[in-house]
Amino acid sequence: MLYLTLGIITSVFAVVALTMFALAIRKIVRTVGIGRPVEPERKGPFGQRLTMTLIEILGHTRMIKRPWVGVAHWFVMVSFPLLVFTVIEAQGEVFDPHFHLPVIDDWTVYGLAIEIIAGASLVGILGLTAYRLINSPKRIGRESRFMNSRHWTAYYVEAYIIGLLIAIFAIRGLKAAMDALPFPVWATPISYAVGTFMPGDAAVAEPAIALVAAFKLIISYAFFVVLAVNLTMGVGWHRFLAPVNIYFKRKADGTPSHGAAKQMMDGSGTKPLDFEEADPDEDPFGAGKIEDFTWKGLLDFTSCTECGRCQSQCPAWNTGKPLSPKKVILDLQAHAYEKAPYLLQGITEETLAEKPDESHAGVDVLALLNKPLVGTEEEGGVIHPDELWSCTNCGACVEQCPVDIEHIDHILDMRRYQVMVESNFPSEANTLLKNLENKANPWGMAEDKRMDWIQELAEQENPVEVRVVDDKLDEDTEYLFWVGCAGALEDRAKKTTKAIAELLDIAGVKFAVLGGMEACTGDPARRLGMEYVFQMLAQQNVETLNEAGVTKIVASCPHCFNTLANEYPQLGGTYEVVHHSQLLAALVEDGRLTPVQSVDEDITYHDPCFLGRHNKVYTPPRDIMAQVPGVKTKEMHRHKEKGFCCGAGGARMWMEERIGKRINTERVDEALTTNPDTVSTACPFCQVMLGDAINEKKSKGEAKESLEVVDVSQLLLRSVKGDKPAEGEKEPV
Repeated sequence: MLYLTLGIITSVFAVVALTMFALAIRKIVRTVGIGRPVEPERKGPFGQRLTMTLIEILGHTRMIKRPWVGVAHWFVMVSFPLLVFTVIEAQGEVFDPHFHLPVIDDWTVYGLAIEIIAGASLVGILGLTAYRLINSPKRIGRESRFMNSRHWTAYYVEAYIIGLLIAIFAIRGLKAAMDALPFPVWATPISYAVGTFMPGDAAVAEPAIALVAAFKLIISYAFFVVLAVNLTMGVGWHRFLAPVNIYFKRKADGTPSHGAAKQMMDGSGTKPLDFEEADPDEDPFGAGKIEDFTWKGLLDFTSCTECGRCQSQCPAWNTGKPLSPKKVILDLQAHAYEKAPYLLQGITEETLAEKPDESHAGVDVLALLNKPLVGTEEEGGVIHPDELWSCTNCGACVEQCPVDIEHIDHILDMRRYQVMVESNFPSEANTLLKNLENKANPWGMAEDKRMDWIQELAEQENPVEVRVVDDKLDEDTEYLFWVGCAGALEDRAKKTTKAIAELLDIAGVKFAVLGGMEACTGDPARRLGMEYVFQMLAQQNVETLNEAGVTKIVASCPHCFNTLANEYPQLGGTYEVVHHSQLLAALVEDGRLTPVQSVDEDITYHDPCFLGRHNKVYTPPRDIMAQVPGVKTKEMHRHKEKGFCCGAGGARMWMEERIGKRINTERVDEALTTNPDTVSTACPFCQVMLGDAINEKKSKGEAKESLEVVDVSQLLLRSVKGDKPAEGEKEPV
């Protein structure tokens, strides 16, 4: 009677739970479906995307960056599909404690596999639970990556997994005690060890097996019920949604969604938005409502595991600003699942006006439909403006996310709407846009000022002649040197520009520059959200480059490098683009540049975000320093893919930083822990930002007066030229 009762109860529970789960999946699919169409390239090629998804999931390529956590999570992940067999087995054991799965139940390989996976998973989940407790916000506050996470959901999932695994070993132990476990001791040592503490009397053990099996089934089916009534419980749902989200990531080759900013697409999602033909009623100008995001965006929001890896690496969050990439995703998720049911019913302002007395369970549906995505608390916004405008587009969040959420794309979509539709953005950025529109550079300087550094090179002791493109590139020109606005107009960055030109001249590389014909690539405008100005500048530059017959470009600014290489192909400008550190490192390796002078300094290198994370160029700058005699390098704690931003990206260089600690100050504080003589980098934006922070430190007596920020090209030039500094002086760079 006991077995029949348990069997009926668990069977009914199974039907109810799985039905609720299926209906929940349907709700998620319909909710995600309210989003706009995605770019066609996200849908294929199938084979490449499937392979990429399997490699990323089975290889745990993101999770393994935190090794022990990655290994522990891998076993827990693998246990989820494999231990389904034990749940099926339990459904039979409630009816008959001696139930066996057909075919495989007495296979030693099966018994061994379950033993290993369940044992390792139990150790792993206990470790992960302990890690969460030790690093809880209550213990370490804002530094906890679990800040802004919903803790009960995580602890519930962990408790369920622990309960399931213990039940597996309890049932096996009872069978071992009765001598009914069909596997040898060597294959199931944990089960036999547990069995030594279990009753061997069948009259006791058999009902115990049925009761433990019922417990295992009830907590398993309850898990599906809990998920069904909590559609935003990402820590549970990601087991089902993560593979789908990874499959539809922007890049089918498996690399993170870095590099190019997301294109603006027309309302059909099939082609890029043409501003001359755009219809504001049909084509989205960014995201002003939750349904303006693509369905991939809504899938991103649904897939968030609340792990906090993005938050722990975010430079804004780490310097006391309100932006948490995780919180942004979770807030958008909550809003989407609150609003979607009404959208799916076809409820609009018009239908509400027709039936003003219709009840909606006390929900102010009109306010919900009109709720702005971006706005202060008084305005009822989902995302606070301070969160939106704190983002530097550094890409740390995208790099770290284990389920490939594309945070930057969604922040950029909201910025576009704020800038192009609402005209609501930081006031100082207005000057940036005016300068870009009127003078084609962020500082608003005259076109002929772009040539000053060329004149300075021609007037120095060992003059260097720089060819300026008149109409077409000369046939013997190997590279067009894209100088960039900072490299041509900012005094500190001009030193880098001149160093690169000298080195190319010494190496015999034939190069030319556009001079006054060069305009800003448009990166600051695009990252601010003003796509129109970006396209205006980009199309102008593409036309100039194509008419000049340019095929190969060397760029000194990582922002220009990224835009030219990854974004201009969207507008018909396809070139072979290298960063100056890549070219110079190759010239040293080929023997065309030979460092001879010893530079006896301790140097720490700062990875520019748009060179490193966005384009995976980590090695060439370090190779250059390694070839300079006397240089001793020491890495900062956060470097390479975990490098910390200088604070200039995402158009932040032209906006005030009023909240929390300045990001460049935080980075310099970290650099100072290495006690460097020099901080090197490979980006003019970084050079300016870090230089400003170091000068502030000097004024307070917190940094030695000789400390400078230099580009790796400047270090290389000093060594190649063999110029010795005067005794007791540091070579000026």
